[in-house]
Parts: sequence; C-alpha cells; structure tokens
Amino acid sequence: MSEQKSYTYKDAGVDIDAGNQLVENIKPLVKATHRPGVMGSLGGFGGLFDLSQVACENPVLVSGTDGVGTKLKLAHALGDHSTIGIDLVAMCVNDIIVLGAEPLFFLDYYACGKLDNDQATQVIGGIAAGCKTSGCALIGGETAEMPGMYEGDDYDLAGFVVGVVDKTKVIDGSQIGVGQSIIGIESSGPHSNGYSLIRKIIDDNQVDLQQDFDGATLGKKLLAPTQLYVKPVLEILEKGHQINGIAHITGGGIMENISRVIPEGLAIEVEQNSWDRPAVFDWLANTGNISPTEMLRTFNCGIGLCLIVAAEDESKVIQAINATGLNAWTIGKTIQHQGQDVQLV
Repeated sequence: MSEQKSYTYKDAGVDIDAGNQLVENIKPLVKATHRPGVMGSLGGFGGLFDLSQVACENPVLVSGTDGVGTKLKLAHALGDHSTIGIDLVAMCVNDIIVLGAEPLFFLDYYACGKLDNDQATQVIGGIAAGCKTSGCALIGGETAEMPGMYEGDDYDLAGFVVGVVDKTKVIDGSQIGVGQSIIGIESSGPHSNGYSLIRKIIDDNQVDLQQDFDGATLGKKLLAPTQLYVKPVLEILEKGHQINGIAHITGGGIMENISRVIPEGLAIEVEQNSWDRPAVFDWLANTGNISPTEMLRTFNCGIGLCLIVAAEDESKVIQAINATGLNAWTIGKTIQHQGQDVQLV
C-alpha cells in the first residue's frame, strides 16, 4: 500500500507565508496615510476610526465603492502596477466629493490567483499614495489568493471609502436652476473608464504602446492615473464658494454623468469645443473612427469633474480652481428640459 500524501495549503496554490510577508511589506506604506481618528494598526479583523476626532458639527457619513475595470489589463501589458492603486482610490473618493464629503478612511480588496509580493506591494503602494494625496487613511483591506479563479498573474481590485460631510452642507443639486454655469475641470487622461474599447482599438490595430506620443509613450499616456479632485474641491468649498452641484465624469462620459445631478425639468447644454482636449482622445477618435457623440458618452474627453455654479460666480470659481493648479473652463449651462437631457452645440 502506498503512503498517503500529506497535503498543505501551499500544495493547493495558497502561500500563507507570502501573505504574511506582504502585510509586513505594506505596514510602513499604510502607516504613512494615518490621520487623526485612526485607531489600532494593520492586521486586525476590522479597522477602527474615531469620528469624534473629526471637526464636523452635524456629521453625515458618506460611503462609496468602485474598481478600475479592464485598465488592469493595460497595466499588465506594460508591466507597470505602480499607479493603478491611485486609480482605485480616485474612483472612490472622487465619487463622494460630489456630495461635498471629506474622505476619512479607505479599505481595499486585492484578489489574485497566485500572490506576487512585488506586484502586490506596487499596487498597494499606489493605493497608499492615493490615500495620502486625498487625506484619507488606509486602515485595512483584504488580500485573497484564489487559485483557479484567476489565471496566471491576473488580479482584481475593489476599493471602499467612507467620508463625512456636515448635514447642512451636503451638495445635493437642489439649488441648481436654469441658466447656471457648468465648469469643467481637466482630467489626466481616460482615467479608469472606456478601457474595454481602448484595448479593442489597440488589439485590432496592432498598436505599439511604446511609440513616442505627446512627450511620453502612448502606453504611459493611457496608463496615466486618475486625477484626484478631493483637496482642490475641499479648498474651494473652504474658501466659501457656493457650489450647487458636482458631477464625477466616469462611465457614460459627459453625456450621462452631469445629468445625474440635475433636478427634474432641467437639461444641460454643452459647448463641444470649449475646453482643451488632451491628444490621447484625438488619437482614440481617429484610430477607432469613433463619432463625436460616442466619444462623449464613453470617455471623459478631458473633463474629469464638473461644478455647477450660479452664472455670476463662474469667473471667481474658475480662478479658485486654477489656483489649485488645475485648468478649468466653462463648458456649458443648465437649460429648461425640452425632450433631450443633453444638447450639444
């Protein structure tokens, strides 16, 4: 009779020691994101945050969750995982800043088939960098090694953020009326949306991602991390500027996302040539033969966040945005609804 094999978890493809080493690798990265209110340290069953340490008279918690989609495939193709974590944070914190909420803490979920410590440390390093830039603490997360669920070195990411806003200062769009100005703030590129189409254009046209493009390589331009808008918007609000509505331009592009914050009975008019569009969007439109309307409903086309303000406040808000180091333009206005949510002019 043959001796029965003695199995270990590692035989099944799960390396507990590698997981423990990853925790040790990222501890200093996580600690660098800490802010007042963080309790405990990495490695427990739950993250703790003391809300009494936040200066807010009527606190309302705001939560958000998101991922980065198939942009992960581009990171793999380029062998660069250092900024994809910034994308993850940005997609979450940019969503809650729409309500005027300051992000407090963040958690991540990293799932893979086989844990690659160097790759995972790069990814979580990006998450920590995004958190630090946004002023929110990375207080926990989960690394799941699941052989058979993911092939090769594939992995997936999800992020979760909790923020706070004073109940009397929630930006809910209720003050938006006809004739208000829509101010668009520059994006850093496609951010984290439209990458299934981007990848199809690359594959079908056998595009060289290492080709020189607009001062870098095409791959670098397409991998540029999502712009973080938290601190610029909070700075504008703290200076007392009245913002009646904010839209994060994600999946659905300019065509759909601004309409999400407009009250019933109103629509928007967008001036298509009113802002500077980064060259990467022209490349996508030309290489993919994409119509102008399809571009605007798929990509941000150079506008990552929109603020809706009274017409008389337009110039001073743009000046305040420019003072944070970001470019901004008036890209349209609110109008009475006449059968279309968006009118392009």
